[in-house]
Order: sequence, then C-alpha cells, then structure tokens
Amino acid sequence: MSWVNTVVAAAERQGLARGRLLARAGLASGCLDAPRWPIDDITRLWRAAAELTCDPAFGLNAGRTVGPGSFNVVGFILLSSSTLRNAIGLLQQYQRLISDGGRFQILAGEHQSWVVYHPQQGELAFSAHQVEAVLAATVSFSHWVSGHAVQPLRVQFTHRQLGPLPGYAAVFETEVEFEQAFNGLLLANAVLDAPLPQADAALSGLHRAHASAQLAALSVPQGLSSRVEQWLAGAIDRGVTERAQAARQFGLTERAFARRLTAEGVHYSDLLDSARRALACRAVADGAQPFVVIARRLGFSEASAFNRAFRRWTGCAPGDWQARAMQGSGDAAPCAND
Repeated sequence: MSWVNTVVAAAERQGLARGRLLARAGLASGCLDAPRWPIDDITRLWRAAAELTCDPAFGLNAGRTVGPGSFNVVGFILLSSSTLRNAIGLLQQYQRLISDGGRFQILAGEHQSWVVYHPQQGELAFSAHQVEAVLAATVSFSHWVSGHAVQPLRVQFTHRQLGPLPGYAAVFETEVEFEQAFNGLLLANAVLDAPLPQADAALSGLHRAHASAQLAALSVPQGLSSRVEQWLAGAIDRGVTERAQAARQFGLTERAFARRLTAEGVHYSDLLDSARRALACRAVADGAQPFVVIARRLGFSEASAFNRAFRRWTGCAPGDWQARAMQGSGDAAPCAND
C-alpha cells in the first residue's frame, strides 16, 4: 500500500482529487484501506494518474519523492545495510513486501554493474510511468542510504521516450536511452561496494526478522474465494460465469465448490457480483465503449438490466459515474447521497 499511496500523493500534489483519480481508475473509494492490491488495479491507478495529470514526467516525479517510509520495514532494512549492493540484494529478497509488480537483478561486471528491473505485470501491460517511477525511486533510495548523490553511468528503458529529455536529466543526471533490451541503471562497482554510513548488522538483523515474518505470512496459500476473485476478473469477458464452470476450473464438483466457499463465509453469486461491479466501474469510467457493449460484456441481455445493476452497485447511473470520472473533482462513490 505504501507504493499506492506514493501514486495518490503524487497526483494530489498536482491538484488531482483522489476521488476523481479512483473514479477514472474504476476503483471504489474504500480501496485505499486494503492492505494489498491486485497488480492490475495498481496499473489502472497509474494509467489514470498519468492521463488525468497530463504529465509526461508523472512517473519520474512520483519515484523521486520516495523516502524510507515509502518502503515500510524494507526501508529500514535498506538503511542499515552494509553496502548499496547489499541493500539491492535485500531489496530483491523482500520486494514482495513493497509490490508484486517486479523484481530486481544485478548483472555484475568487472568495473561496473547493471541494476536491472524486470516488471511482472498481470493481465494488463504496465504503464511506462510505473517503470520510470521504479528506476527514479532506485536512484532516490540510493541517495538516502548512502548519504550523498548517486549518479548512474547510464540509464535505459524498454519503452519509448515519454517526455522532454531535460526531465530525465533532472532525475538521473546522465545519458538515458529508450527502446532498449531491458530497464536498468548502470552503476560503478566502487559506488555499489562503498560502506554505507548507517550500516548496522544487529539492527539489520532485527528488521530482517520482522520482514521475514511478514513475507512468510504472504506465502500462506490463498483461500478459494481469493483465487475465484482473480479468475473471475478475466472469465467475465470470456462469458464464463456459471457456477458449474467455475467449479470445473478449480477441479471441484459444484456442490463441493459451494461448500468450500460457504466455509470461507462467501457465496459464488456475491463474488460474481463484485467482479462485475469492478469491471463495470472501470469500463464506464474509461469511456471507450458504449454502455450497451459493456452490458453485453457483463452478461446482461438488456441495457435496462445493466443500468439497474449499476445503480445498485454505485448509487449512480452509468452516465453520472462516467461524467464524474471524466470531468468531476469529487469522489464518484457516494452518488446515492447526492
């Protein structure tokens, strides 16, 4: 959630109300209270922020503002690391506590090494702003763990250039290349292996023990309801929404499937309704398809049935929700109280 808050805060600094941001992304107002987000919802948030701010440097500006608090316990692990190389290695180990959206790798050379970022997207392709934010954040955290400016020798991205080169120069202070084979920063080994001023092996061990416990908790197998929610996100568009079809997907009889969900305190109809709501909110806010097409995607035979369901989900007519997402500055969620 710290990474999500970084995006929201960066958008708010540019005058974008969080209600409008969430509405454009098709996300409910209460989602910021969730401890973790599906990776595709994070991508939707990035896309919405970049579109609404119209800022080609949005990702760069968001990434350069990160500090130790942006990474929770991982930030304290990095601060107490022995070297920058050690810190990046620990970042690799505990990356999931920050985000499921990518992994770091060090390609070591004789005098210099590449710090490579591998995005791990979900169903949606990452926004290029997400990747730029990660590399900008890597430079930023290198600054605050070392106590001085860290200048990469080279920077490269797999995507095309998003904005003017001076914007990149302000963040990286070096040559930046685009449409390359991987995303990464080239750093001198002398920089990577220099002792860090706040290195503390004992303190690092305490933080790592705490982080390892959090990581172990994330490794607990997901319940059936969580896996069904993830499956439904793509199944609805394929028209595969019957309970019997879902049961077969998970290798269960329909009766056993229903019993397992009931044991977790949910019913399949509720999960399906929630997934339809999420897809409807995103599609309506996006504005790329007529409402009748969205209704068919969701399995409604008539637009009137879709309109009634949308009002039940949000308190708004689809047109009102879309207007708020496209133009409004308030939160779309409380339409029923307008």
